[in-house]
Amino acid sequence: MSDLAISQVLAQMRDLQSRIGGIGASGAGPSGSLEGLQGTQQGPDFATLMKGQVDSVAGMQNSAKMLADAYESGDKSVDISRVMLEVNKASIAFHAITEVRNKLVDAYTQVMNMSV
Repeated sequence: MSDLAISQVLAQMRDLQSRIGGIGASGAGPSGSLEGLQGTQQGPDFATLMKGQVDSVAGMQNSAKMLADAYESGDKSVDISRVMLEVNKASIAFHAITEVRNKLVDAYTQVMNMSV
């Protein structure tokens, strides 16, 4: 990797570091490392984010089910195209969250099978 490419990567890292923590490159530490970011701005934990996404997918599924029920009962304000779109969006979201769950279970299994 050339010196120019390394300089560009370092500049991007410093820019991201200043955006994340509001810390300039001079406040990060003696060598511009990420030491200054430890202990600053804690975001929500992973469990909270995952629960929020699962709740969001459940909401999408409930919404799609209500639209489908309304269409089936003869509600003239509901289009079949809208119903199909919402059902497909809910299905894709469900498959995505299932894949995330599968990857988490796989990662957990791999970590538990590691020898210490």
